[in-house]
Amino acid sequence: MKTFGVVIDIPEPIAERLRSEREALGDPEARLIPPHITIVGPVSIDPDAMSAVEDHIESAVEGCAPFRIELRGTGTFRPVSAVVFVAVVEGMDGCSDLERRVRSGPLEVDLRFPYHPHVTVALDLDDAKLVQALESLSGFDDSFTVEAIRLYELDDTGWTPKRTFALSG
Repeated sequence: MKTFGVVIDIPEPIAERLRSEREALGDPEARLIPPHITIVGPVSIDPDAMSAVEDHIESAVEGCAPFRIELRGTGTFRPVSAVVFVAVVEGMDGCSDLERRVRSGPLEVDLRFPYHPHVTVALDLDDAKLVQALESLSGFDDSFTVEAIRLYELDDTGWTPKRTFALSG
């Protein structure tokens, strides 16, 4: 079994800004996990089933049109989870639609928490660092157009892109 995930990549230069902020907080995963909005979180898949999974994702995005994402300000899942994130304030419906479509069939997995599109900027750090993340990115405001989603595989070097699926509807 291998571990895969499906995400919306955050484009450059926005991604580098978020990566740098995460790195400045001392987050050891800052360079291993590209800034993203999760569509389907880490899931174990038999490599022999990947062709069917890729066909499923391709079918799931069929008819999905590109849409705009606006990221603004910060939020947290504390005390439930030690996560600080940049908030998605526009494009949540597009993210949720993709999540519903893709997290089905061979990628149907139970969610630990309800789906909430966001960009993680601090994870499992001490309270002071989580507060610092909340404050340092509180004025964050940027936007981009989602034109594709990407399948990643977790390997020894981190998350490696495997395939891109264009939104062309």
